[in-house]
Amino acid sequence: MVPPGGYGWWYIDALSDDGAHGLTIIAFVGSVFSPYYARARARAPAGAADPMAHCAINVALYGPGVDAWVFTEYGASEVERRPEQLQVGGSSLTWEGDCLVVRFDERTAVLGQRVAGTVRLYPSAFPDRPEPIDAHGRHTWFPAAPHAHVVAELTAPALTLRGTGYHDANFGDEPLEAGFVEWSWSRAALSDRTVVLYDAHRCDGSQLQLGRVFHADGRVEPLAAAHAMKLGRTRWWIARSTRTDGAPATVIRTLEDTPFYARTQVATRVGEVPVRAVHESLSLSRFCSPLVQTMLPFRIRRVS
Repeated sequence: MVPPGGYGWWYIDALSDDGAHGLTIIAFVGSVFSPYYARARARAPAGAADPMAHCAINVALYGPGVDAWVFTEYGASEVERRPEQLQVGGSSLTWEGDCLVVRFDERTAVLGQRVAGTVRLYPSAFPDRPEPIDAHGRHTWFPAAPHAHVVAELTAPALTLRGTGYHDANFGDEPLEAGFVEWSWSRAALSDRTVVLYDAHRCDGSQLQLGRVFHADGRVEPLAAAHAMKLGRTRWWIARSTRTDGAPATVIRTLEDTPFYARTQVATRVGEVPVRAVHESLSLSRFCSPLVQTMLPFRIRRVS
């Protein structure tokens, strides 16, 4: 249950085995990046706006001939939640046995281009280790299936993708910007494990520095990765950084570049093994700026 003014999101990403294509899918209840939800919280007593009135599906495709980006927000009448399924508009996330099946059929905000397909995520194991990421227990990260294989069959645009996959979820009892100023996150997959790094600057001045190794057999180990590495700023001047165990880290390509958020493909090593990591940088202070709030509706399609 997502409390009034809070949020929940379910995140899936995949990189093709050849490194050419990537996809990211996020389903939101209480869309943290919605200017409409932000306005509703500002009007509601104590910020207690209804998160079910602001649910969303975000689909991003990357690679030659298939770049596409969709963010559609729906009202409560278009949303259905069951223990094994979340249905938002024309898209759904459903557990079918041990496979997470994502079906989406959405349109872009400006030109109305169709983006549709089916993604199947096959987890190696289910660690079942929710972790608080703030000092007060108001924000929780749940790495549901951090080591996985993905098969994606898209019809619009036409694409078949097979590769490494990742699935997690985040939940908050308050807006994301109430707990954090900025954060960075990354995941890198090897054949037998996935490495995740989580770093955040919290609003109370404290720092989150978390590293985990998720083995394919379900074991979970801490990871220090003590060497800080700068990855350079984006065109919107968003700072990007990561941590490693001493290996270099370089940007392969910037997948998404916005005034408050960047997604990047990074080349690095885990031990002696070369890996491609999915990396994100988020500035909540940028997100809250009046200029960015004015720009956001042009990227979001709202369906009441």
